Amino acid sequence: MRIVIVGGVAAGMSAAARARRLDESAEIIVLERGEHVSFANCGLPYYVGGEIEDRAKLLVQTPASLREALNLDVRIHHNVTSLDADTKQLTVQTPTGAQQLSYDTLILSPGAFALRPPIDGLDSPRVSTLRTVDDAIAMRDRVETGARKAVVLGAGFIGIEAAEALRMQGLEVDIVEFAPHVLPPLETEIAVPVTAELRRLGITVNDGIAAQAIEPGADRDTVILSDGRRIDADLIVLSVGVRPDTAVFEAAGVACDRGAMLVDEHGRTSLPGVYAAGDATVSVDRVTGIKRPVALAGPANRAGRQIADHILRPAQARPIPSAVGTAIVRVGELTAAMTGANRASLQQAGIEFDTLHLHPAQHAGYFPGAQSMALVVHIRRGDGLVLGAQGVGPEGVDKRIDVLATAIRAGFTAADLIDLDLAYSPVYGSAKDPVNMAGMVGSNVVDGTLKLWYAEEWEALREESLILDVRSVAEFAAGHLPGSLNVPHTELRERIAEVEAAAAGRAVRVLCGSGVRSHIAHRALTQLGYDSASLSGGMVTVRAVLGDAILVR
Repeated sequence: MRIVIVGGVAAGMSAAARARRLDESAEIIVLERGEHVSFANCGLPYYVGGEIEDRAKLLVQTPASLREALNLDVRIHHNVTSLDADTKQLTVQTPTGAQQLSYDTLILSPGAFALRPPIDGLDSPRVSTLRTVDDAIAMRDRVETGARKAVVLGAGFIGIEAAEALRMQGLEVDIVEFAPHVLPPLETEIAVPVTAELRRLGITVNDGIAAQAIEPGADRDTVILSDGRRIDADLIVLSVGVRPDTAVFEAAGVACDRGAMLVDEHGRTSLPGVYAAGDATVSVDRVTGIKRPVALAGPANRAGRQIADHILRPAQARPIPSAVGTAIVRVGELTAAMTGANRASLQQAGIEFDTLHLHPAQHAGYFPGAQSMALVVHIRRGDGLVLGAQGVGPEGVDKRIDVLATAIRAGFTAADLIDLDLAYSPVYGSAKDPVNMAGMVGSNVVDGTLKLWYAEEWEALREESLILDVRSVAEFAAGHLPGSLNVPHTELRERIAEVEAAAAGRAVRVLCGSGVRSHIAHRALTQLGYDSASLSGGMVTVRAVLGDAILVR
């Protein structure tokens, strides 16, 4: 059997290696258009920033090492220009000219290319992407040969990592992001601390605005923003998203959706004997059912492996799992991570949900060094099925998001999170881990013990409800919502007549610092007959969502 794989790196090389381990006799040919068939693309920003010093560390395997270890025929600088599925023939442009190559089974892993928005001047030599080893080497060379000012267009995960890397090298860095905030898939309340950390690092964040043009200059280019502002740059990083690189295969008859190849649960395309995996394929979101590409290394590697299984031992092959979309990024001293669906995708899918906000410490509060994180967890209204989660904080975010990603994969509800037996020591966590706490809060919401209200609702609620702030007098004086009544939760029972008079028959919407004390007050008020609700996430979330400017001091 001859298996031809188009594209290396994640999905392609995973499929090739697995196929060899399953069949020593198969002829396995890997065609890679570039120079590097197996490299650490997720490590590129860290080479630019100097944390990875040796560029050789970026090369995971070479054609020679792959032939020696796995007897793979890896051909670099081989670009597939056409596919004839009827004759099972590829036309390949090689360093010595065009060649025809036949296959028995074909695996397509062409990846994606950087989007190029309609910006005048984008062809300037000072503009580059950060997608290949050559990109990273060229960018670091520019830094080491005198670049002092950089502009990063796009504040997705790669854009943020590139901005931090360049700042670590001492450059002045501006980020330009058209969306309202950096890392657009994040909820606002999670993105706000990330923006603050970028600014603490000395990076200028220009969000909610577009780059309109790049004006070339003799010594520097100038990025012109849509509001007329001008930013000089020695180096411009283009990171506004990617598009599946599938034109050749779509022209050959592979069914696609907006350029991404459609595949079944085993990675089969619409053409017989042709499989596909990685960034250029459509994945079905596990939570929402929405079809979309998922440009992440983990899913690509797993899909490549499982395609090889289906080709060589179909009876035992497991289906490729639907995507959860777990991702993580370091930003200075913070970690931000996400898994599952966010608000926008849940609303798009028409799924009713409740959102939980928690601000737990990463380990026991009495152990030195305790610092709070912010967790947002979405659960399905009615049964508490875990739909998505995001977090940001100095420590401990990664393991909580990983547990919640596992919970989504397993189909857990909030109540199931309560019962998870997670590792505990004061150094690492609390007896009630943040994940357990999310389960407790979510279970209370599902069974009606807890009714929540949200910072976004404040304007609508302020006239029809009493906003009751149960923080201390000192906390209230440091900043509170206009028109709110301050009754510390420890004084609520003895001052209930004051609350009743202020409410005047209206509902009571309670808040505190993070949601713990307001829940205590809410339970007391509910049992006294009031229409009460507790602010999800408290004033910490108010500051992230509404901003400090709204507060009265």
